[in-house]
Amino acid sequence: MKILDWYILKKFLKSYLFVVFVIELVVVIIHITEQNENFIKHELTFRQIFDYYMDYIPYIAGMITPITIFITVVFMTSQLAQHSEIIAMLSSGVSFRRLMRPYMIGALIIGILSFYFGGWVIPNGNKDRVAFELQYIKSTYHNTDRNIHIKIAPTTLLYLQSYNVSNNVGYKPTLETIEDGVLIDKLEASRMEWQKETEKWRLRNWKKREIKDMREIFTTGKSIDTTLRIHPKDFSSDYSRFETLTMNELYTYIDELKLRGADDIEVYEIEKYIRYTSPFAALILTFIGLGVSARKARGGAGFQIALGFLLAFIYIIFFIFSRTSAEAGSIAPIVAIWIPNIIFTTIGIIIYQTVPR
Repeated sequence: MKILDWYILKKFLKSYLFVVFVIELVVVIIHITEQNENFIKHELTFRQIFDYYMDYIPYIAGMITPITIFITVVFMTSQLAQHSEIIAMLSSGVSFRRLMRPYMIGALIIGILSFYFGGWVIPNGNKDRVAFELQYIKSTYHNTDRNIHIKIAPTTLLYLQSYNVSNNVGYKPTLETIEDGVLIDKLEASRMEWQKETEKWRLRNWKKREIKDMREIFTTGKSIDTTLRIHPKDFSSDYSRFETLTMNELYTYIDELKLRGADDIEVYEIEKYIRYTSPFAALILTFIGLGVSARKARGGAGFQIALGFLLAFIYIIFFIFSRTSAEAGSIAPIVAIWIPNIIFTTIGIIIYQTVPR
């Protein structure tokens, strides 16, 4: 790398860290102000609050990475343009494409780090963060659902009248196996209890009805242990659960949901694709930010910075709309998550064509 590359790359990374620091500082101060009453009510120590924010800060940093990169590029490049440094670089024979190299290297470095931290480091921190929020910030969770229906296998349905999360007991469970629309067997019990030692469910006062060769076979019993493709965590609060799963755990959980034939896979599929698109979003937004802010404006850098924020806002709107559509099942998750990047890549190419060489 040449001196010019190092100059721009160091300026880019320093500016990025500064932007992240400022945004994080504002977010944390606002969050502390909002949650201070909860901290006081639960008489939390400084250490407990400090540990929570040590998990909360990386979580926010990962969430805002694409936008902070965009703001960094617009802010830094507009300053270079106003100081005539961009013009000097282009006048000395450096092409605009060549000028993009250190920017793209910086974006790639941040994107790769973002993928690693977002895939493994931050989710592990989120386990403690989410547990803290459920205990001290969110109200105590009670599963108040009645008449619960869960698909625990492609051909097996579980019905529960109710479930108690405090002692992991389900009441009036019914297991039905249905193949090609025909009932194969049906098992009913007065309750089902989770056995932590064996990781099995214990059915109390059960009776089973099986249909074989046009005959019905009835069996009953006081107690029986059985393995079901369902865990007490499936009845607990699903608040931000997808954020607590590392990439490996996310893949495993998605496979488990698919084996169960569950219908609520979209949110986890979306999370998976978001983590993969983060590095690409960093490159695309860097490309657009450079194109928007590379010109020297007579009125100063205000217009370019305002345009940059406008484009960032539009990107967020597209992203939220696409994610909502995917969660509703209107669009395939992989398509929905890539739509904002595809649209903004097109915008970037159009802007690139108008940049003075």
